[in-house]
Order: sequence, then structure tokens, then C-alpha cells
Amino acid sequence: MKTDQVTEMRASRTSDRDASSQSASAQDAAAVATSDVLVSVVMPCFNERPTVRHSVERVLEAPFRKELLVVDDGSTDGTRDVLRNEVERLANVRVIYQPENRGKGAALRRGFEEARGDIIVVQDADLEYDPRDIPVLVAPIVTGNADVVYGSRFLGGPHRVLYFWHSVGNGLLTTLSNMVTDLNLTDMETGYKAFRREVLQGIELTEDRFGFEPEVTVKMARRRELRVFEVPVSYSGRRYAEGKKIGLKDAFRALYCLGKYGILKR
Repeated sequence: MKTDQVTEMRASRTSDRDASSQSASAQDAAAVATSDVLVSVVMPCFNERPTVRHSVERVLEAPFRKELLVVDDGSTDGTRDVLRNEVERLANVRVIYQPENRGKGAALRRGFEEARGDIIVVQDADLEYDPRDIPVLVAPIVTGNADVVYGSRFLGGPHRVLYFWHSVGNGLLTTLSNMVTDLNLTDMETGYKAFRREVLQGIELTEDRFGFEPEVTVKMARRRELRVFEVPVSYSGRRYAEGKKIGLKDAFRALYCLGKYGILKR
């Protein structure tokens, strides 16, 4: 058989696989829309006045049964005014106010404690992640195939092209995380994670800031009975001038957390 014929056959099989996968994802997302499963969306928020109302609206518009918990982490830019005047009155939304800025991890722990849903999803308030992806994110849990789902920015979903060294850093941290946990994730640092409620209830979390991502990954991976999935999600990252907060010190903290929770506390 000629080389070009073999190439065409492989391309055809790949196309068929991709089409089948996309069809299955669409069917699973449709199942989420009609499911009685309650999804608790926990949205940590710090100084996100320009985007928080839009983020809330996008979550509420997404087709799944939900409750939204917005945890304001001591905002000082007028975000709290938006939450009090425009968000608190919305149906299926609860707003929680932290007395001071303690960090994303602390805000998430507060939201997890208050969540009532069967599935808990982390959703940032900056619109880098699109709430329309939540049905796809939770579908493997709803269909009974997974206990934890990570939404990967590197599995083919559309994304805004930004910082080269951020992508290098993400790849390095994910590789080191995989070495520590013996998982094969493509995006450990993703801001889109979904858990069965019982999974989070069985994990003691302590990191107050961006160390949440490596900490929860390492501690989740220790429970070998858990089924972990990844699904592609879209990503529209921000520039620092647009309000992006994570930086180099957070990368070093992630390295520290991988060593602390993955090596020292085995």
C-alpha cells in the first residue's frame, strides 16, 4: 500500500475518532442539562468589579441545575458594591463575604463548606474560563464515569494566545506534579476542576492562596480508588494590565507545595 494511502487512512480514522468523541461529549452535556443532579459552583472573587456580574450571569445561563456561591475575599475596588446591589438579589445565588483578604484557597474552603450540591465546581470570577463549558466538565461525573474532572486548556479547546513562559511554567509544574502523583494530567494548574462532594469532604485542605491547585491534586491522587478524568475547555487568559493576578511567586509556591504534600508527607 502506498504511503499516501496509509496517511489518508490514518487521517480518516483520527477524524472519525474525533467526531465520535465530540458527539459523545455533546450527548453527555445534554444529559447534564436534563439531570436532577445539583451542581454547586463556587466562585472565589477578589477585586473583580468589571467582570463579576458578567461571570455570574454566564453561570446562571448555562444549562444545568445549579447553585452559585460567590465568595468575596475582601475586595476593595467596588466589587462588594456590585455584589450587594446587583448579585445578591439573583435567584440561586448566595454571596459570602470574607472579613479580609486571605487568598483563593481560603475562599474556596469557605465555599466548599457552604455548598449543598452533589458536584462542586470551581469557577473564577474573571471570565478566563467560560461557564458554558461546565456541562462538559461535570458530564463524566453525572454519567457515573468519574469522581474528579479537570478541565484542560491543552487538549484542543479554543484559547487566547498569550504568554509563552506561562505555558512553559504550566507544563513544568504539571510534569513535576505527574511525577509526584503518578497521574498523567495535561493541566494540573487549571482553574476548572469538578469534584463529587464526598471527595472534597474527605480531603483536608490548608493552602490559603494559589497553592490550592497542587495541594488538592496531590491529596486527591493519594486516594487511588478515585477515577480522574480530563476534558478540553476553552480559555481566554488575561494580561496583567487586564487584572491577571497569578505570578512568579505563585509558581514557586506551587513547587513548594508539590514537595511539601507530595514528597515530605508521603
